Amino acid sequence: MHQYGYIGRKMRQPKLKKKPAIVIAAFGSSRRGKVALELFQNALEKKFPKHKIFWAYTSEIIRKKTSDPSIQETLARVEAAGYRRAIVQPLHIFPGTEYQQLRETCSFFPGLRIILGETLCHRWSFILEVLEIIEKEFLSPQEGINLLALHGTPLAADPVNLIYLGLARLLRDRYPNVLAASVEGIPHQKGVLHKIQRKKLAEKYKQVKIIPMMYLAGIHVEEDLIGDEDSWRTILEKQGFSSVHCPTVTYGKNTYNKGLAFYPECVDFFLQRIERALKLIAHY
Repeated sequence: MHQYGYIGRKMRQPKLKKKPAIVIAAFGSSRRGKVALELFQNALEKKFPKHKIFWAYTSEIIRKKTSDPSIQETLARVEAAGYRRAIVQPLHIFPGTEYQQLRETCSFFPGLRIILGETLCHRWSFILEVLEIIEKEFLSPQEGINLLALHGTPLAADPVNLIYLGLARLLRDRYPNVLAASVEGIPHQKGVLHKIQRKKLAEKYKQVKIIPMMYLAGIHVEEDLIGDEDSWRTILEKQGFSSVHCPTVTYGKNTYNKGLAFYPECVDFFLQRIERALKLIAHY
């Protein structure tokens, strides 16, 4: 048997892995938000110790800053490592544009059978579960108003806009003092801030609590929500609110703005998405 012949080449191929790989697809962060990804990595290793975990990053801007791998690069590494099945679990909150791009990549990536996990708020039952967790942060109607900060999408034709509008309606029906606005798209931030001014809510409420409904409370929170220039905070303060703030959390020796990554229940919800995907891929 010649080592470069057909049989020789076959015998030198790596043994295929039996268990599927787990690929975590995150937006990414070049700032302090990285600690939240480390927290999730720790939870993953504890929950799925027998599975190899890979990471991919969906933000091109972040990848240029950090040289982190894209989903295509990571899936190529997974295949090269001898896997033929993989779970791709996004750490996205809503199934928006980036989720659809992930779906397309996973559907047409050659050589791998891939199950794409669901986002945190993929179903209305999931949204209700998340609200039950973060409503513990809400100011009471006697204390002030709460403003949920969504990421949003700049694409008017993106179907996820229906979820954003439905969530705004759900909040209005469910809570007397909770509003929602997005950094990009609808519910439009300027429209919501004008509504607060038009209704003179600063005369009724003195505080505003801005709660990021984002996995990582990174640059959007630091600059767009509570920054020193043209942020939601500065606009609301000009309207007359005496206190405008985001929830924070202490981890180690540092204090961080509290994104959904710092709610243990939300981490568990993502782990549940992975468990479901692993059950599904067992049949493929």
